[in-house]
Amino acid sequence: MLFNSLHFLIFFPIVVVLYFSIPHKYRWVFLLISSYYFYMSWKAEYIILIIISTLIDYIAGIQIFKSQTQRMKNLILCLSLLSNLGLLFAFKYFNFFGDTIREILQVFTIQLNPMTLKVLLPVGISFYTFQSLSYTIDVYRRKIKPTRHLGIFALYISFFPQLVAGPIERAKNLLPQFFEEHYFDYKRVTDGLKLMLWGFFKKVVIADRLNIIVNTIYKTPTDYTGSPLILSTVFFAFQIYCDFSGYSDIAIGSAQVMGIKLMDNFNRPYFSRSISEFWKRWHISLSTWFKDYLYIPLGGNRVSIPRGYFNIFVVFLLSGLWHGANWTFVIWGALHGFYLILGTITKSLRERLLVFTRLILFPRLTKLLSIGFTFVLVNIGWVFFRAKTVSDAFYILTHLFKGISFSYKSLIPGLDGVDLLIAFGVIIFMEFVHLTQSHISIRQFLEGKPLLLRWSIYLTIILLILLFGVFNETQFIYFQF
Repeated sequence: MLFNSLHFLIFFPIVVVLYFSIPHKYRWVFLLISSYYFYMSWKAEYIILIIISTLIDYIAGIQIFKSQTQRMKNLILCLSLLSNLGLLFAFKYFNFFGDTIREILQVFTIQLNPMTLKVLLPVGISFYTFQSLSYTIDVYRRKIKPTRHLGIFALYISFFPQLVAGPIERAKNLLPQFFEEHYFDYKRVTDGLKLMLWGFFKKVVIADRLNIIVNTIYKTPTDYTGSPLILSTVFFAFQIYCDFSGYSDIAIGSAQVMGIKLMDNFNRPYFSRSISEFWKRWHISLSTWFKDYLYIPLGGNRVSIPRGYFNIFVVFLLSGLWHGANWTFVIWGALHGFYLILGTITKSLRERLLVFTRLILFPRLTKLLSIGFTFVLVNIGWVFFRAKTVSDAFYILTHLFKGISFSYKSLIPGLDGVDLLIAFGVIIFMEFVHLTQSHISIRQFLEGKPLLLRWSIYLTIILLILLFGVFNETQFIYFQF
């Protein structure tokens, strides 16, 4: 079930009304059934994988906590890791690694036809696997105690707002909230609905509109040079942001309506002045997951300088692989790892250069230049992320500045000028809102305004969605991960 579907627009109000209508002690049952129904709307049999992960880590958590010896705790943790990652590998990476081995052997004239699995990738498997694993690891580290309530633990793994694309929650934050009784609170509910409305705007008005343009070019990039490649790449940067952050807004907002607080997942990432800052603002739940459960255990930055660089590179290489079983994602992750290592090496030089540029340029202009340079670096990475093949990505990068024209007809061939203006207009509107949010919370700002003004703004957003939204129920990009 997609958030941007009629199915969800019927499903969600029914869930909310029934949730607040039934006694607190039965709400976990209702939410669990609702969450399983939500997931089974895609492919019913894959609910078995969620149940398997749930049972594995529920039992593992209890047994780790009960174990008297460190050796037994280590063994149980390893079994949990192998079981969960084994399922993830089988459904997501088995064919990729088989094809890679075959291609390597062909270089040495060795023919091999590896077995392939003809299965669909289960929606959200990377998200709920990581969320489940974080629970077991936290129990192992004695950061939390295992829950004995199997039903509520199952709800923690499958809670429908964030089940298929995050945020990847931690048990310490989410689990206790399911034991608390949540009452209907008008302000909290309306705040959640406002956030959902903003998420829908970003998804159906911006992301899905830009998707049409980006798909046109990236489907056959070798048919284009110059301006179409530049514009579609920049548009993809905003498409993927609006698509994923829009999902997160809807997820966080829908959970907030029911009294559940989920972590923030985005914080205006394209205002970042460095790649390091970008990763503190983009997909925060995943970047902090890799930091806590991989980077720090590897030694983080508390090791020798070369080993520290190695740790960064490994984390981002695996982050790229997490996103998809394709060399384009691996290169994307490696590129960001390289950016961060280079940024660390040149940190002192860049700080001195920043002081110098502030003497000859206005501080705000210096900030804009830093933001612009970071945005360019991120866009280079997005080329690999979006391209279907590595060869397509290199073609795009090597033909970006060939045959540049600023005529709107040559920017995206076949695209109506009005559609292009709408695309630019909604992006500018969103960035204006983001710029405003850097100084004051929009929701707090509106609270102090007259009722007529507030509702005029809400109705304007709804009208923009109805007028300019693309209602073809386009799947969210991160569902494929």
